[in-house]
Amino acid sequence: MSDFTPKLPEVKFSKNGYEIRTDVLSMAKDAVMEEYHSKFRGWEMSVAKDEKTGQVVTRVDMPEFPGLDKIMEAAEKFYGFVNTGTKK
Repeated sequence: MSDFTPKLPEVKFSKNGYEIRTDVLSMAKDAVMEEYHSKFRGWEMSVAKDEKTGQVVTRVDMPEFPGLDKIMEAAEKFYGFVNTGTKK
């Protein structure tokens, strides 16, 4: 055979603890950021601006940007679910 024979990709059926925690952290970050973006879009639609100056004329609080603590809190909830599974 030649050296140019295509090789099949290596299939890995189980993940180690680090890979699982990385995936859970990524899922938590995505969930928290999606929630933030959804609230931000709602805030943008609810804020009225002066047409001439472009300044905000209504008092609506902008959602707080989630920090690492919020993401870690969500990750712990996801990881807790993975460890305990569904309750019967």
